[in-house]
Amino acid sequence: MPMLALIGAEADAQEVQQPPAPAQAEPEIDADDALIEGRKRPGRRPTLPDRVTQENPGAVRAPPPEAFPTDEFPVPDRWRLIETLGLVKERWFDPYHQNTLKGDRPIDLTRHKWLPLKGDDWFFVLNAVSDTVIEPRSFPIPVGVQTTDRPGSLDVFGRSNSLVAAQTFIIGAALIKGSTAFMPPHVEYRLTLAYQVNHADVAERRILHVQPSKPTHRTDDFLGVQEAFVDYHLRNTSDRYDFESIRVGIQPFQADFRGFLFQDNQLGVRFFGNRDNNRFQFNLAAFWRLEKDTNSGLNDVTQRPRNDLIFFANLYRQDFPFAGFTSQVSATYNWNREANRLAIDDNGFPVRPALLGDLRGREYDVVYLGYSGDGRIGRINLTASLYAALGEDRNSFFTSRPARIRAGFAAAEASYDHDWMRFRLSGLYATGDGDPYDDTEGGFDAIFENPIFAGADTSYWIRQSIPFAGGGRAIGINGRNGVLNSLRSSKEQGQSNFNNPGTMLLGAGADFDLTPTFRLSANANHLWFENTASLQALRNEGSIPRAIGWDLSTAAIWRPKATQNIVFRLSAAILDPGKGFADLFTNRRGDDRFYSVLANAILAF
Repeated sequence: MPMLALIGAEADAQEVQQPPAPAQAEPEIDADDALIEGRKRPGRRPTLPDRVTQENPGAVRAPPPEAFPTDEFPVPDRWRLIETLGLVKERWFDPYHQNTLKGDRPIDLTRHKWLPLKGDDWFFVLNAVSDTVIEPRSFPIPVGVQTTDRPGSLDVFGRSNSLVAAQTFIIGAALIKGSTAFMPPHVEYRLTLAYQVNHADVAERRILHVQPSKPTHRTDDFLGVQEAFVDYHLRNTSDRYDFESIRVGIQPFQADFRGFLFQDNQLGVRFFGNRDNNRFQFNLAAFWRLEKDTNSGLNDVTQRPRNDLIFFANLYRQDFPFAGFTSQVSATYNWNREANRLAIDDNGFPVRPALLGDLRGREYDVVYLGYSGDGRIGRINLTASLYAALGEDRNSFFTSRPARIRAGFAAAEASYDHDWMRFRLSGLYATGDGDPYDDTEGGFDAIFENPIFAGADTSYWIRQSIPFAGGGRAIGINGRNGVLNSLRSSKEQGQSNFNNPGTMLLGAGADFDLTPTFRLSANANHLWFENTASLQALRNEGSIPRAIGWDLSTAAIWRPKATQNIVFRLSAAILDPGKGFADLFTNRRGDDRFYSVLANAILAF
């Protein structure tokens, strides 16, 4: 190998084997003088680009943002900025996009100077709902005492088929002051009216009208006031908008999570608010019950309110005793003084006092002490309610003497979600009266129930009211849209009754969200009377079995827009009677199945 090549290779090797020079500390890099005071350059860089030199002498550097007073920018209305930029155009009939009629932006008072409104951020909210119901059904229909629609047919019960159809239009408007995205409104004025046309067709006389000469069909209409209140924001109690407000007028109120005790729109005063970053919520309320229209169930403000007052006090605690679970404790007092007021419904049937027992007027005081919970415990969704009813009935219709009220209620529904499926288990226990002739009434009854439970109105027993023929007149074993076997004339116009057989229910169900817009549901419930002593006394029977039977139902729900603005529902239910139901309602025709079909279409704006 040539000498020069060897010398070059040796030199290269020595160069590679030399240890690296000690690291030099990076020079401190000063922030660019152009940065805004108080801001820092993120991270560290080994080198900076060369400083830009000024090539145009006399030019002025742009001032920093602090030099501009942002509160004086000529920015258009922030609520209408998108429309100003031409990105969207409002259409008054479109509820899916920004719409002033839906409260998405405040009223432009510069264009409506005639409005008597002061200040900014006034919102107008318009709601309109069309609710259509078509309901073929069958249930035991008693034959009229004076006459029947089919001479020559002698039986306690006639043909069971019937049809109900109802069209309800609801329109509501609210005027709200305050941006409600992060704090309660300063004040709200709301009015909601409901107009219903309904038609019923049954197979026997004296079901729809007290007069036997009236036909077996009826068409009726009514306009009701469902909301008319003022909501005033009293104060904020923290910088996170914990608040206190008061609401006066006809307003909705629900006593528990699922509507077991009371769920209605009534005339009252409600003081409510929250604490501890909304972890606590509370309500103090008093309601004076309005009379209801018989055939529509809407509020009738043309009549004097009932002598029936309800006082509520409840407290909610979120994330107690488990994270994701809300607990509620409540005390409810129902003060009823209607012993001296005879009430006849719009069809001519007495509703107060109920045509049951001694037929004397009744009044009572009852306190409901309750606990309710709703939320999640791990993967399990759980709703539960417990109530104790304590008080006094001034006149027990079995003994014509005062009686203590001692009744209890418990209900729970657990569900488990797996992907697009939900599986449910339901259980309910309401005590029945074990001895109607003693001085204690042990049957649990609610004030105005509307339970969202065990299939809700998809269920046959919850949806339909079964007449208690042979033991009382114009009395139902249960109430429409109610699960309790309370033996009252109606939940809308009747009084609570604690001489009743009680209710037990065990059920299972499942919901299947087949698509984002289509759901299938199925429910199977078994029902019993808790104690049939009151039924035996009213029917003069030695024994009545407790089994009511199997309630099997299914429903399909379609929401074409995947919202609640358009909802179509079709459900069907069958009651397979048990021995107790068959004992009460055996007829010559031998009807052994009863059905309920519900077709419902809701269009909302």
